[in-house]
Amino acid sequence: MAQPFQQQPQIKTRMSVLVFLKGSAAPLVLYVDKPLELYEEMLSYLKMPANIKLVEKDTVGPIKKVAFMSNQIAGAALQEEQYYVQ
Repeated sequence: MAQPFQQQPQIKTRMSVLVFLKGSAAPLVLYVDKPLELYEEMLSYLKMPANIKLVEKDTVGPIKKVAFMSNQIAGAALQEEQYYVQ
């Protein structure tokens, strides 16, 4: 007997912003609608360490809202990852 056609899952990519905080071993992985804008914002905080602000962001990933002080940012990076869509 013939087996029914199985649709192959599609592979998509998404970008996330990694924020490395001082004193933390693992980075915050933030999924947002405009990751490049958030990445540039994090870099601007790194360039001006004397201007201390409370950074609050709403995200679309597992972490829904995050807040930290801008002087606690040790680094930032962009990450592209693949995921399956059924």
